[in-house]
Amino acid sequence: MAEPQSVMSKRDRQLERLRKKYPDKKFEDDDEIFGQIYDDYDRYERSIDGYRRSEKSLSDMFDAHPMAAQFLADLHNGQDPFVGLVRLFGMDIRNVLDDPEMQEKLAAANREYVERVAKSRQLDEEYVKNMDETLETLRQFQEERGMTDGQIDAVAGAIIGVVRDGVMGKFTRPTLELFVNAINHDADVAEAGEEGRVAGRNDRIVEGLRKRAKGDGTSPLGGRNGSAGARRARSIFDLASEAM
Repeated sequence: MAEPQSVMSKRDRQLERLRKKYPDKKFEDDDEIFGQIYDDYDRYERSIDGYRRSEKSLSDMFDAHPMAAQFLADLHNGQDPFVGLVRLFGMDIRNVLDDPEMQEKLAAANREYVERVAKSRQLDEEYVKNMDETLETLRQFQEERGMTDGQIDAVAGAIIGVVRDGVMGKFTRPTLELFVNAINHDADVAEAGEEGRVAGRNDRIVEGLRKRAKGDGTSPLGGRNGSAGARRARSIFDLASEAM
């Protein structure tokens, strides 16, 4: 007889979902679990509100300009936009091109179009150039660190994710913690280097005092006899021993 399969509770299913979505978190206590659920739900509500505002804005525009809705629908269906204009406004639209006042406005609009296209091409060229340099940097970094293709791809993917979130105005706690740890790491390394420098200097001073305490077999300069030399060679370690 087959054993009955265990059914996961809703709590366990929610925990499984959270752990898949946030693999770096353990979710071992209720505060962390419900805190993440609250954050996700709050983010979801704000997204929905944004969609609703955009939908209302479009709806208001289409109510005020029904022909705009039809024009966009034609574009969506793959129809020629110029044919769509004639379908909506008739051949009289050609008269607009002959209107001196409209010609000035159309010329200004065309200048904006040309500038936008030129800027877009410039950005595309710059992107290609930067990407070539980036790929070479990644190749060198991978070679220096002895990383596999999968490892360097994961690094590049993580960076792209952070950049994409930044463009969308999204800064998550893992991203903030990543940069805080990176900044603190540089400060910790600098502090450790300073502590090491000071410790090395102190070690050299102590070692020098110990050598003086032991003596090097020579009489100190300016001494008249061995007794005076011995007295002069007494160190802080000798004084400390006598004081105990």
